[in-house]
Amino acid sequence: MSKTTTGENLMPGDPSPRKLLERMIRVNHAGEFGAVRIYQGQLAVLGRKSANAATLRHMEEQEQEHLSTFKTMIAQRRVRPTALQPLWHIAGFALGAGTALLGEKAAMACTVAVEEVIDGHYAEQVKLLGEDEAELRQTVEKFRIEEIEHRDIGLANGAEQAPAYPVLSAAIKTGCKLAIWLSERI
Repeated sequence: MSKTTTGENLMPGDPSPRKLLERMIRVNHAGEFGAVRIYQGQLAVLGRKSANAATLRHMEEQEQEHLSTFKTMIAQRRVRPTALQPLWHIAGFALGAGTALLGEKAAMACTVAVEEVIDGHYAEQVKLLGEDEAELRQTVEKFRIEEIEHRDIGLANGAEQAPAYPVLSAAIKTGCKLAIWLSERI
């Protein structure tokens, strides 16, 4: 089996392998920051009395670990973080608080929608990362598995029973995809 390198199958016009890695680290840092803010918003509304408070705190702790990892990579690899972080600070909290105001099932619907997008996003990154970036690929895959766990927790806690679930889910997924696209570039 031959060794693969990151970006070896890029097409003309695609970002260079270095730019590709910068985009990955930048967007992953931004996404994990947003995820932490979502859980903080949900916990601010639902509080400690929520039936799901311990579950939300568990997921927030995992997102904090993910954020810390990408924060370290940003510094080590000298990658510019997204200029949109102040927006994600507000938008993440607002999304978490807003869905929590709709109820615990809507908060779980938010988790499911976000994590379904992130699962696909991380899976695509794993495909692009070569043997030269084996450690980053393993990290992204580990975090992807934890994001799938969060999705499954949301489903097990009634996400699909949230008011207007298909509309809510579609709106959140669209927002996540837009945030990914913007954070990679800005």
